[in-house]
Amino acid sequence: MRICVAGAYGAFGLKHLDALANIDEVEVTSVMGPTKAKIEALAAARGIGHAGTTLEECIARDDVDAVILSTPTQMHADQALACMDAGKHVLIEIPMADTLADSQAIVAKQKETGLVAMAGQVRRFNPSHQWIKNKVDAGELKIQQMDVQTYFFRRTNTNAKGEPRTWTDHLLWHHACHTVDLFQYQTGGKAVEAFGLQGPMHPDLGIAMDMAIGLKAPDGAICTLSLSFNNDGPFGTFFRYICDNGTYLARYDDLYDGNENQIDLSGVAVSNNGIELIDREFVSAIQEGRTPNGDVADVLSAMETLDRIEKTLG
Repeated sequence: MRICVAGAYGAFGLKHLDALANIDEVEVTSVMGPTKAKIEALAAARGIGHAGTTLEECIARDDVDAVILSTPTQMHADQALACMDAGKHVLIEIPMADTLADSQAIVAKQKETGLVAMAGQVRRFNPSHQWIKNKVDAGELKIQQMDVQTYFFRRTNTNAKGEPRTWTDHLLWHHACHTVDLFQYQTGGKAVEAFGLQGPMHPDLGIAMDMAIGLKAPDGAICTLSLSFNNDGPFGTFFRYICDNGTYLARYDDLYDGNENQIDLSGVAVSNNGIELIDREFVSAIQEGRTPNGDVADVLSAMETLDRIEKTLG
């Protein structure tokens, strides 16, 4: 499997490069980034044969079978369509798009081409959330509430490495997308109720810096999600699962019970790294000719819910 990573020197592009290095029968044959010196230096350091400054250059190559898009959100839809038009399978970092219409266009193109098109909903793959999902599917747990906090201290336009961004992040379409999809995935259905509240808009960035979201599942479970770019403290997303048989705290790839006792996840998956696990699913779905967990058509319901929430924000 020959893969191009686009947006390779960004925070998540580097995570994907590290993850792919752990997967047998995978070779990164091309990397893309807009700054020629930076992308060529990365390719040289990683022993990657081709470095390009445009996606078009990379997807025209015969030695690229699939593309991982770790590019700015606003580029995702057009780039995903271009990849599939070029006959390349595509994994689109979260979110697959920042509008419902663009998400629907991606799903339509996937159906037209029959290629693997996967959305980067990594929470489905973190071992902590997989452990919960396995218990729910086995009938050992029923989720009653998910209480989720997504917090950053980001009052300037910077990325996860603290470097300046050329694009603007968004609490709803980017960060809430993780939890909306995960809640629907864990409870087994599209939210029957969804609403949002947002705080004041940032005068320069033009986005809300604080947001609250409420969801209700078909089985009655609820989700409360708080998001902020104003929180001065540890950054990231922290999940509290309040269940009929215990409470669990998920922090990325780690899981604790309600009393902060860590739960052994060593037998859940072949890796304890969610990024590696989602990349493994992408590669194996292509090799096996099957629909992946996180297929864009499956994730479309989360994008529909985000669209409903956006309409409640005013």
